[in-house]
Amino acid sequence: MSISVATRPAASAVPGQAPTNAIEAKDLRVFYGDFMAVRDINLNVERRKITALIGPSGCGKSTVLRAFNRMNDLVPTARTEGEILFHGQNIYDRSVDAVEVRRRIGMVFQKPNPFPKSIYENIAWGARINGYKGNMDQLVEESLRGAALWDEVKDKLKQSGYSLSGGQQQRLCIARAIAVKPDIILMDEPCSALDPIATLRIEDLMRELTAQYTIIIVTHNMQQAARVADYTAFFMVDDTRTGYLVEYGPTNQLFTAPQDRRTEDYITGRFG
Repeated sequence: MSISVATRPAASAVPGQAPTNAIEAKDLRVFYGDFMAVRDINLNVERRKITALIGPSGCGKSTVLRAFNRMNDLVPTARTEGEILFHGQNIYDRSVDAVEVRRRIGMVFQKPNPFPKSIYENIAWGARINGYKGNMDQLVEESLRGAALWDEVKDKLKQSGYSLSGGQQQRLCIARAIAVKPDIILMDEPCSALDPIATLRIEDLMRELTAQYTIIIVTHNMQQAARVADYTAFFMVDDTRTGYLVEYGPTNQLFTAPQDRRTEDYITGRFG
């Protein structure tokens, strides 16, 4: 069974208003074999905002991100417990189609990974296999415009996606993600392989995309989190190497007046 957004709306704090949460993790735990990678994660991600996941290496940020669209299912030893609610429905329910989850909750990876196809086909292919029946030329243009790439590639759509610079390739991957009309875009350190100018282009693009999409980003760059994120979640790792959530709140508050001493220590460089 597919996710039904029409009949299973997410909870709203005020009757008649649009739901404020795009996705919710409840008591989330992820295992790789016998190893518990993250434990007891409770996180409500607001709609059409940017939420950053920060913390030291190995604290489970990427594991949590991949749990939001069931990418961990592709790891043979992975097992997930708890719930992730999307439009009020647990995406780990046996009746839910994981492929549909990944269409509705797209992913942009750390290293740009365009398909070995033309710029045009990088956009059209994903839409086509997802059953898009509309005007493909229009969709390709809209998606490339949405990723702030159209003006740079409109005269070379038949060229390989590999012909683009690293920053352009990453924006092509973002265009590919939005072509299938997701609700949420997950980004796993999308700027770590880019130069500072390309990084700023991606950050500006993320802000623009929040007019239509919810974005969750994993970043090791605290300055980036402070620049672009509306909300930030700080993760740590315990003595057993299991990641857990320490603090979550508005970015400005978390960076200027954290509620937990461990958050302050990490942000000020005392550890991590």
